[in-house]
Amino acid sequence: MKTKPQTIDEYLAPLSKEKRTALEKLRKVIKSAAPKAEECISYGIPGFRLGGKLLVSFGAAEKHCAFYPGAHPVKAHQDELRNYDTSKGTIRFQTKSPLPATLVQKLVKTRITEYAARKPGVVRSARHDKGIH
Repeated sequence: MKTKPQTIDEYLAPLSKEKRTALEKLRKVIKSAAPKAEECISYGIPGFRLGGKLLVSFGAAEKHCAFYPGAHPVKAHQDELRNYDTSKGTIRFQTKSPLPATLVQKLVKTRITEYAARKPGVVRSARHDKGIH
């Protein structure tokens, strides 16, 4: 029986080199867009929490990688995501066609702004750090 990963590094370790590399890049961009967010494992996949609430997640499937920024960011940036396989809150991509860093940053910042609108005190410091006012 497989042991469930407790950290993002444990989740990434058994993946193919291509998937691990693609998800490490995604992880780095998420960290840069949300430096106050904390890494976590939620529902068995890597994620980031901000103010105790799940901000975004990512993971690998048999034939693709996926980024889970939530429904609002996907809808807000649907034009920029037209070349990717999307569904509510999910963006699937191939390791040979990863999501551009600038797009990931926009998606994460949109998610932070969405959270701030719901509960301003939770993400205030993260928004301030990134110049989002």
